[in-house]
Amino acid sequence: MNFLSTALLSIALLIGVPAQKKEQKLYDELYRPQFHFTPEKNWHNDPNGLVFYDNEYHMFYQHNPKGNEWGYMHWGHTVSTDLLHWQPLPIALYPDEGSTDKEKCTAYSGSAIVDENNLLGKQNGNTKTLVAFYTSQHCGQRIAYSTNKGRTWEKYEGNPIIPLDENDDARDPKVFWHEESGKWVMALYRKSGTDEGTKGVSFYTSANLVNWEWQSHIPGFYECPDLVKFQVTNRPDETKWVLFDGDGSYIIGGFDGQSFTPETAKMKSDWGKNYYATQTWSNIPDSDGRVIQIAWMRGGKFPDMPFNGQMSFPCELSVTKFDYGYQLIRKPVSEIEKLHGKHYSWENKNVFPGLNDNKLKKVSGDCLHIIGEFDLKTTDNFGFMLRNDNKSTGTEILYNVKRETLSVLGCTVPLPPVDNKIKLEILLDRASIEIFANDGKKVISNCFTPTEKATDVVLFTNGGELGIDKIDVYEMNSIWEK
Repeated sequence: MNFLSTALLSIALLIGVPAQKKEQKLYDELYRPQFHFTPEKNWHNDPNGLVFYDNEYHMFYQHNPKGNEWGYMHWGHTVSTDLLHWQPLPIALYPDEGSTDKEKCTAYSGSAIVDENNLLGKQNGNTKTLVAFYTSQHCGQRIAYSTNKGRTWEKYEGNPIIPLDENDDARDPKVFWHEESGKWVMALYRKSGTDEGTKGVSFYTSANLVNWEWQSHIPGFYECPDLVKFQVTNRPDETKWVLFDGDGSYIIGGFDGQSFTPETAKMKSDWGKNYYATQTWSNIPDSDGRVIQIAWMRGGKFPDMPFNGQMSFPCELSVTKFDYGYQLIRKPVSEIEKLHGKHYSWENKNVFPGLNDNKLKKVSGDCLHIIGEFDLKTTDNFGFMLRNDNKSTGTEILYNVKRETLSVLGCTVPLPPVDNKIKLEILLDRASIEIFANDGKKVISNCFTPTEKATDVVLFTNGGELGIDKIDVYEMNSIWEK
């Protein structure tokens, strides 16, 4: 073969080889969230076993160590001292009975508590035993325990603590201490009969964490239950219990240690497409006093990423009595301020129709915390365009004054103004947008896949004047930098 033939062959081979994708740095990939939790790689979904002990927030999660698709569930494990920066730990729970099946005896969702009184009899020294309650799929409700602050786990020798019933589809045990009755309570999703309409939450009680007695059942719920006691914020002497469904919707009522009594209809806590399997941390110290919730952002797309799935940003929950009744309020935990970087601020400004009046034209970024209060004045509608540039229109957040609605990414929530004003708090990450409106009365959580390198932000108004009482925009530092 002569030189010319060799050269032509080389060119042909180069043309036939697809261009190599740009290598992406671990934890800095195109769609890697920078201040929301994701595992290093592979599939994850529901948060599990949320418990605080010895200055660590433990978070377990449904995890497939074999790939980026659902199945072969284990409990992944990570800990944090600030709800922001997460230290990965080894897998905590593996499938039972030596199962290698995609579902059978795999470690489904559940909860965890601190065995303060050594009821299991496993405590070593002064370190309290952590006890995890989980569903071994098609193999009953089970216990695992750790005597070294969650670093290693053992399966309880008396498993299952609630045997499998082929007909009740029971799963996702949430266990908590009920002070008034002096017993442990388990909220367990199950069917109480053969009819699909009996799907709901059953309550069990126990004095020793092992022997559980059924007490009552409430229909109308599906998966991942959670039951939490709140002190009403503006009524210091009044408490309410909130029963959560898998999608974060909730009912406010009373709980006597055996049965839940609804006092409201079921209400939405999130109006987005990607908020699911909500859970709250147990054992939060009284000195803190917060109820802290996190969820899996179900259905998010992470093309070409080594991982599949992300958590929502941790939020503080509260219950407030308004003139129209009781309502759950949700806001990002205050620790978010530790991630604030470069700060932009505007006060007492007016915005008029036309892109040339974009007050935020100096702001650019893929990870932002935006906090604003707006006077509706004469505007017909106003909002933001996020992650846009000259080639991409980005993602629109729109408030419609006449309809009193807030919309983003195909989701719309009713949002009446307060004194003709609207408050918006927006968490923009590389693969998600979370909006907390009017001090957390309405929340929309969505995943999205924005255009690469589109980082502009536009604040606009249509039809009339918009007043800016105050806007603060913070560039967000990455939780992975260290």
